[in-house]
Amino acid sequence: MFNKVAIFGVGLIGGSFALALDRFNGARTIVGVGRSTTTLQRALQLGVIDEIATDAQAAVHGADLVLVAAPVAQTEAILAAIQPALGLRTIVTDAGSTKSDVVAAARRALGGKFPQFVPAHPIAGKEQSGVEAAEATLYDGRRCILTPVSETAGHCVDAVREMWERCGARVSAMAPDQHDAVFAAVSHLPHVLSFALVAAIAKEPDAALKFAHAGGGFRDFTRIAASSPEMWRDICLANKDAILRELDAYETELKQLRRLIEHSAGDGIAAEFELARTVRSQLQF
Repeated sequence: MFNKVAIFGVGLIGGSFALALDRFNGARTIVGVGRSTTTLQRALQLGVIDEIATDAQAAVHGADLVLVAAPVAQTEAILAAIQPALGLRTIVTDAGSTKSDVVAAARRALGGKFPQFVPAHPIAGKEQSGVEAAEATLYDGRRCILTPVSETAGHCVDAVREMWERCGARVSAMAPDQHDAVFAAVSHLPHVLSFALVAAIAKEPDAALKFAHAGGGFRDFTRIAASSPEMWRDICLANKDAILRELDAYETELKQLRRLIEHSAGDGIAAEFELARTVRSQLQF
């Protein structure tokens, strides 16, 4: 499919993408680029990538596809660094969890080459991070959202869609702002709450005792608190307004539940829980 692919950020997401490409012979050469030489060497040892590049422009020279799988706060700097070396036929895409900010960053950084950029969000992950956690099947059956804008070249969108489908993903599209509003509710907010719960208990004087007796419910709810703090810091800042709206709505619901519990309003508590259980049982992931 591609002769040369350059991946910026060879961790869980970028590394799994490389392995998925390799599974269907999607690239002859996969070049890894990143801040840590140790990580790149490890990726090479594991067979995740074929080559290491320390110079961004050299990495993308002659590339058919460039994937930016680094934290979203780094996107603009990476795109600005590679812009002069991008060929007119090179497709550029990303794997960031926020899209409005990424689109704006790409427009500023790429200038006249902005139509070659296809913003994308593969919705996959696990509690482990790093290239050691990468796996070829990570995207199988998972959603991948493309958020092209009016300037995005159609043939680039088609190529990225086909690429992710061959990696096993179910691909759909939506507007960048719609994407950010949706994922603030169903992805970003849950991560914030998970981090907050663990941090709150950790600051209590009897934290060790509480953690020692944590059961399945605590484990399930807080699993995502093992995710990368750097990545989720960047997501919170990049999608701040939408996340704050969801936090406000969640705080309103918590206050209502607090009032019901405080006043021993069993029927009201049960009604809230029943609503949640009914909706949750109807969801299909």
